[in-house]
Amino acid sequence: MNALEKLRYTKEHAWILPDGETGKIGITDFAQSELGDIIYVDLPRIGQSFKQNEIFGSVEAVKTVSDLFMPVAGEVMEINPTLKDTPTLVNTSPFEEGWMIKIKMTDSGELNNLQSAAEYNGNLGK
Repeated sequence: MNALEKLRYTKEHAWILPDGETGKIGITDFAQSELGDIIYVDLPRIGQSFKQNEIFGSVEAVKTVSDLFMPVAGEVMEINPTLKDTPTLVNTSPFEEGWMIKIKMTDSGELNNLQSAAEYNGNLGK
């Protein structure tokens, strides 16, 4: 599975791309492949705040629904508007066009609680 070096990963298969005080969040290539064809993405409202590991939304696939867990605490600044009409972007482009939300991080130090790409890939089989 693809895991990009510039991202940080959760054990729940979410990723975050830190950029100063902000971060872009989505789910990993492994997660989307396990879920199968995604038909709906339920995302929070702009302005909502979440703690690290708190559920911020869900992804619905043909046969299952999976919760989305916040990699780090923060406030939602933007949601990916294209996912409303094209949720399959999470399947076809999980790290680029299929991103879900952008947040303003409350505590960027929480990034230290996340896995690097090498750690994430090493833990996939466990």
